[in-house]
Amino acid sequence: MTDSAKETPKPPAYAAEKRQKKIPRRITKDRLRNIALYHLQRYATSAANLNNVLYRRVLKTARHHETDMDEAKIWISDVIDGLVRSSAIDDTRYADGKALTMLRRGQSPRKVQAYLASKGINPDTISAALSAAGEEIGDVDLKAAEAYAMRRRLGPFRIDGLTQEKKKKELAILGRAGFRYETALKIVEADTEDDLY
Repeated sequence: MTDSAKETPKPPAYAAEKRQKKIPRRITKDRLRNIALYHLQRYATSAANLNNVLYRRVLKTARHHETDMDEAKIWISDVIDGLVRSSAIDDTRYADGKALTMLRRGQSPRKVQAYLASKGINPDTISAALSAAGEEIGDVDLKAAEAYAMRRRLGPFRIDGLTQEKKKKELAILGRAGFRYETALKIVEADTEDDLY
């Protein structure tokens, strides 16, 4: 077989053109509303987070079109206000649902607080969401730590016995995950799930 036969064929010229990024369409208020509605169909979100999503979309198109950023900010605000008025966006509902989900997956209350704060949820709403989760599942720190320990096979879920070295290691793991020391100690020293309660 000759060297020329081994060479792979070159792609046609149009393939290189196809790979070039398309220029995004010009942003209008109606387009922003459609983008917001599509985002809400796919993701639960807060008003502040949706504001960031829409602003990034405006910035993306502003590079290619002469976009009046002040006008775009007003459009974003109008779109979000309309969605809040129609209850399509509700920060309290979002915080309640997200907090409960994260806690059940084994995320510590501290991580839940940090996550919700990063999404623009105010501290009072975050506290209320953690309180609501506590009413539903009990001690949020302990329940979340139990779920985390089950996933990581710590405490009563470990396969082999507890040594002093393993105890320190497991306490450190739970501490880095954001759990209180008292909760971490309770998890690590428990022999069975029943010992936790």
